Amino acid sequence: MKIKVVNKSEFPLPNYKTEGSAGMDLYANLDEPILIKPMERALVPTGLYISIPNGYEAQIRARSGLALKHGISLANGIGTIDSDYRGEIGVILINLSKEEYVINKGDRIAQMVIVKYEKVEIVQVSSLNSTNRGEGGFGHTGY
Repeated sequence: MKIKVVNKSEFPLPNYKTEGSAGMDLYANLDEPILIKPMERALVPTGLYISIPNGYEAQIRARSGLALKHGISLANGIGTIDSDYRGEIGVILINLSKEEYVINKGDRIAQMVIVKYEKVEIVQVSSLNSTNRGEGGFGHTGY
């Protein structure tokens, strides 16, 4: 599948770094650095605009190295870029550490994964079929 991308940054197009990679790095497209204080968020532009086929989404995910080493993650967990969105991809970063962190121009800030999804029809009913788990909540299986 081919994904059309307009790249208004000076950085490479998203690409797979290894044969087994699922995600493609996204770079901070900044005029000046962004300081993210502990527990603060920032919207970081990428300079990328994409056209995704219907039935697919681009998931924007945290980079594990930033999360482990610096406490930098995505404020919305996983961001979704819908197939009909044509604006710039922005990444909502949050600093979960106790130290300030600076995002610089060209930093790899997130990764993008293209995922197929199914559309469903939601049907209201008065009851659901029973299962072994039933209404057992979080942690009820002992894990």
